[in-house]
Parts: sequence; structure tokens; C-alpha cells
Amino acid sequence: MAQRSLFVRLVWFLLVGWWATPIVVNFAWLLGVTVLGIPLAVKLINVVPTVLTLKEPRGFNRPDLQQPQRSLLARALYFLLVGWWLSFLWANVAAFLAVTIIGLPLAVWMFNRLPYVTSLYRFDG
Repeated sequence: MAQRSLFVRLVWFLLVGWWATPIVVNFAWLLGVTVLGIPLAVKLINVVPTVLTLKEPRGFNRPDLQQPQRSLLARALYFLLVGWWLSFLWANVAAFLAVTIIGLPLAVWMFNRLPYVTSLYRFDG
């Protein structure tokens, strides 16, 4: 996929990203509290930075940068005990910060870490 210009990303954010991101985040969270919805919730959480600013998807094909994942059991337990409620708070604080000029850089940083906050999922990037 071709890199989008900063201008296009800014226009997207001003017209769509700022209001669409909280919808995607909260829909993903609702899906995540159902067993059948978890796979789609994970997919939606991973595209939140793209919804916000058209940021290119994270690179998963660089094994030299990838950190080892925790076991699926550990990640599942974390999600059940902590991740489901912490990710809800984290994502909504980030969505609020995203609509402020001063908070936008922190919001982007927070959205980029949402998969880890949700399920301890590590990514390169």
C-alpha cells in the first residue's frame, strides 16, 4: 500500500478519524466481551490507528524486530482479569485526547499500544 501524504492523513482525521475512532473502539470492546466476537474485536483493535489517521498497518513480517509473545494461556488470563476493562478505559481516554490538539500525540501513542493493553499482544513498530 502506498504511503499517504501528511495532508491526506490530516484531512482524514479532521473529517472522519476523530469521530469514527471512538465508534470502532467501543464496538470492538462490545464484541470483545462475547466469546464469538473476540476474533473480530482483535482485528478492529489492530486497525484503530488506521481509522484515526490512516496510519499504515503495522509490519508483522520483520522477524528481527518481533518480540516473543507470551503464551496464549497467559494472554487469555490477562484479558479475562485485566485486559477487557483496562482496554476500555485506555481506548476511551485516548479517544478523548484525540479530539484535542494538545492530546493528539499522546492519543496516537496510546492507540498504537492498545493491542498490548488489551491482551499483552506484542508487535514490532
